Amino acid sequence: MAKGKVQNANSIDQIEEEKSPGIFQKLFYLVLIPLLFVIAVLLVIATVTDFNVFEKASKLTGFSSEESAEESSVDYNKKIVELEAQVKEKEAEIAQLQSKLDSALAENKDNVAIQEQLQSKIESLQQTENEAKKEFEDILSTFEQMSAKSAAPIIAEMSDEEALKILSNMQPETLSAIFEKMDPAEAARYSELLSQ
Repeated sequence: MAKGKVQNANSIDQIEEEKSPGIFQKLFYLVLIPLLFVIAVLLVIATVTDFNVFEKASKLTGFSSEESAEESSVDYNKKIVELEAQVKEKEAEIAQLQSKLDSALAENKDNVAIQEQLQSKIESLQQTENEAKKEFEDILSTFEQMSAKSAAPIIAEMSDEEALKILSNMQPETLSAIFEKMDPAEAARYSELLSQ
């Protein structure tokens, strides 16, 4: 029986050890729960009296979420204004470049039109020149086919410029025959003009 009492005593000690609270439980029951209760009561009293504990705490610590929020919103507003200004500046540049491009395109169209007009004038002048050359060649061949006796008086009656143009393009045999039939003074004058 002595063994039974010892076992009962050991089991009671074990149960008591299991039932006795630990140091953390004692700390929780004796410190934390009453502290939380006191804080809750103080917050209720502060709310009833319109005393803002969080505002006072932020003033004491020097950290204000409202001020930092205001500062950050001011910073963001400044950045937004700067970015909007940059966007407007870029839009103005785009508009300016677009107007330059439009004026360059209009000028290019004008230049193309002028170029086409000049090209048509060149073509008409070339055609006129070709016709004039053909007419001159016809006149020249007519004078070369004429007898020297008939051609000499006609050339003598022409202006010096026209006569020199015809005489300078004649073949040497035809030219010498025409000079033979001209008055010697006229032939000398035309010879001198041709040599210049």
